[in-house]
Amino acid sequence: MFMIRFLLLFMFLGNVCLSQKTTEYYLHNRTPQWHEVIEYYKKLDMQFPQAKLFTEGTTDVGKPLHLFVISADGNFNPVSLHQKRRLIWLINNGIHPGEPDGIDASMIFAKNVLSKINSVAYKNVVICIIPIYNIDGALNRGCCSRVNQEGPLEYGFRGNYQNLDLNRDFVKCDTKNTESFIRIFQKWNPDLFLDMHVSNGADYPYNITLIATQKDKLTPPLGKYLSEKMLPELYRNMESNSEKMIPYVNTIKDTPDSGLEGFLETPRYASGYTALFNTIGFISETHMLKPYPVRVKATITFMESLRQYAARNAVEILQKRAEANSYLKTIHEFPVQWQLDTTSKDSIRFDGYTAVYSKSKITGLQRLTYDRSNPYSKFIPYQNNFKPQVIIKRPVAYIIPQCWSRVIERLKLNGVKIQTITADTIIEVECYKIGQYKTTSKPYEGHYLHSNVAVEKQIRKVQFYKGDKMIEVNQPANRYIIETLEPQGTDAFFAWGFFDGILQQKEWFSDYVFEDIAEKLIQENPVLLDSLKDAVKSDSTLQNNHYMQLNVLYRQSPYFEKSYMIYPVYRLIQ
Repeated sequence: MFMIRFLLLFMFLGNVCLSQKTTEYYLHNRTPQWHEVIEYYKKLDMQFPQAKLFTEGTTDVGKPLHLFVISADGNFNPVSLHQKRRLIWLINNGIHPGEPDGIDASMIFAKNVLSKINSVAYKNVVICIIPIYNIDGALNRGCCSRVNQEGPLEYGFRGNYQNLDLNRDFVKCDTKNTESFIRIFQKWNPDLFLDMHVSNGADYPYNITLIATQKDKLTPPLGKYLSEKMLPELYRNMESNSEKMIPYVNTIKDTPDSGLEGFLETPRYASGYTALFNTIGFISETHMLKPYPVRVKATITFMESLRQYAARNAVEILQKRAEANSYLKTIHEFPVQWQLDTTSKDSIRFDGYTAVYSKSKITGLQRLTYDRSNPYSKFIPYQNNFKPQVIIKRPVAYIIPQCWSRVIERLKLNGVKIQTITADTIIEVECYKIGQYKTTSKPYEGHYLHSNVAVEKQIRKVQFYKGDKMIEVNQPANRYIIETLEPQGTDAFFAWGFFDGILQQKEWFSDYVFEDIAEKLIQENPVLLDSLKDAVKSDSTLQNNHYMQLNVLYRQSPYFEKSYMIYPVYRLIQ
């Protein structure tokens, strides 16, 4: 019995020692491996009744995705916690495992919070941490894929097992990682969200910069609150903790002294996705050229600043989010594309290093460097206002034929309430005919993206069948529904190619047969001949092409397929 107790004590002390060493990796320019991170959170789960490690789905590499939850009263039921008016904060780590600052920071932050969890100041915020999101990339460790980055010595890879960037996958949801994340997000319905990264780009003194959910894209109750109260206080708190922070350095031209512009995170990105559900999102960006221990400490400082703010202002944040949810149910117009307002003028004080241009020893051309011995502090232009470019009037409902199952699955995954049509029926609907659009010449994250979409509205009576789906636009997911189902949306399902089948013509004609039919059509409607002459005048490629001239007439004839370029998500107006 004595020997068993001794072995258990030895194992416990060994585990404590391992845990301590794991959280000190960053001090030695190292970051722990995936299995070490999970082992650490398992130990916290065993040590603290206020902590629990959940397995929430899987990933493309076959490893489970974990969620570590800290709840002061030991309640781990998200429904009950929302009823008790607890603020839920979701933290995501390692979406790009080559940027592991948040992985180390979260481990230390979690232990710090749990060591003080019985304090009143820790009661009203529930913290949910995804230890490593892109497990696939975290397992693919190496030394050199982040050539611009100062440490750690070894780290993971940006792409996942499919070589996809998970921070471009939130709407299209091509990966099991994203599917598991969405289940977590919809289950916990967080009020705040934080995703942690390392920046690329210019050199400057700040250890950390910040992307906040674009204020103009948020509903007015949240956007005003975020920009006028929350962000100013977070910046002040960081400076008072000797960690001065600046908005993400997204330069107007090559260098920061040209000015900064806000980053527009559309729904493909983490905080762009969470904004669809009125969750205030933040992306922290530590600076790639700062030593790894400095970056991790800056990340911890921001996490603690955000935790303190959330604890002090939980009631107000919850109230603003409730107002935003109510607002989404009542408005009838939704922007689906945004554009930077370059006419609005603002400025921000920026501490920078003087840019120096010199002749490259390699190419003989001009190269850029930053002179750290020549710093400056001055006001520079700052453009952070976006205006709607395309606005959609919401319909009563959308109707989607059941064959588009990939879209329907994603809608269900995101908590959209869907009704099923119970009998074959004909319904008068508004539909879109796709006109002009542009498609990328090379694949982007596994898709050929469409953009600059023009549509023509039509009223049609459409045959629907038992099993087709109807989605009423009167639910909390209204914004997600509209931004994904309207084909002009920047990250709509149409933009990602989910409906590409409608873009290909299926029936054609033989010119020697259609020639006689075309003559008859012109006799019955002479205006067709005028339209042909106009087409030939405007398009020189038609002049010597007999078949394509007939095609001009064919496309205006009753023989041309009625479904061609008709977007198969229909709008019920009444």
